[in-house]
Amino acid sequence: FVPSGRPFLIAPPLPGPLSLTIPMTTLPTPVSPFLALAHALADAARAHSLRYFRTPLDVLTKSDESPVTIADREAEAAMRAVLQAQAPMHGILGEEHGRERLDAEYVWVIDPIDGTKSFITGSPLWGTLVALLHQGQPVLGLMDLPVLGERWTGLAGQQAQCNGQPVRASGCEQLAQARIYTTSPDAFGAADWQRFDALSRQCALRRFGGDCYAYAQLAGGHVDLVVEAGLQPYDYLSLVCLVEGAGGRITDWQGRALTVASDGRVVAAATPQLHAQALAQLAERAGLATA
Repeated sequence: FVPSGRPFLIAPPLPGPLSLTIPMTTLPTPVSPFLALAHALADAARAHSLRYFRTPLDVLTKSDESPVTIADREAEAAMRAVLQAQAPMHGILGEEHGRERLDAEYVWVIDPIDGTKSFITGSPLWGTLVALLHQGQPVLGLMDLPVLGERWTGLAGQQAQCNGQPVRASGCEQLAQARIYTTSPDAFGAADWQRFDALSRQCALRRFGGDCYAYAQLAGGHVDLVVEAGLQPYDYLSLVCLVEGAGGRITDWQGRALTVASDGRVVAAATPQLHAQALAQLAERAGLATA
């Protein structure tokens, strides 16, 4: 793969579906049989997205002002074809091609390229996101980083993994020691930015960028807090089992569980203690803004 005449090494494909041993009695529903399907979805998306990465692309603007390319659309179409062949009765919620059968017992939530702005600017920090909902609750999450060769998985009630190896969040419990991330200041409205800004300035380190990868960094113990706004269900539902399976906590800004109907504000923390402090700070700032 040679963009602009300069060699760029793509990580080799992962060797087949990653194997996890799941004690089924601990899960709310038997999701282990669907893990191979989640890997198949990521493989299908990867085949299309890598083909277009760092090549000239026409970039279109959707109604919500976000960018989209042929890579996004082809990758999601390939994922949907896999679901149609292997799970035709399941529902689908995707970023590029809408929703089908959202009242089904099982619903797949897919984002073929989370971080399209990173993708079109040559950054490797974009990924494919896959979530499986059972009766509306996330029970499986997968994040594939094709350029980095990393695949992160989370199953409800089980320890999260990266490329088949267990991962664990940092254990940070204090805001003053926390490393906080958000993708971009541009994603916040004025009031939400004030709340994030006040929170983040109490932390040890504030960084921007990463898209979905910031949550993988949290699950791997390298980041302690991720706070965002303006997300869609296909941006955050795949992260629930990953973050919680690493020992972290992830909710909306009011501490409520994330669902398809959530408002797009997300707080993910390495520990329940740090999560509680972040929520308290966000609530305090909201109170000051309305006083």
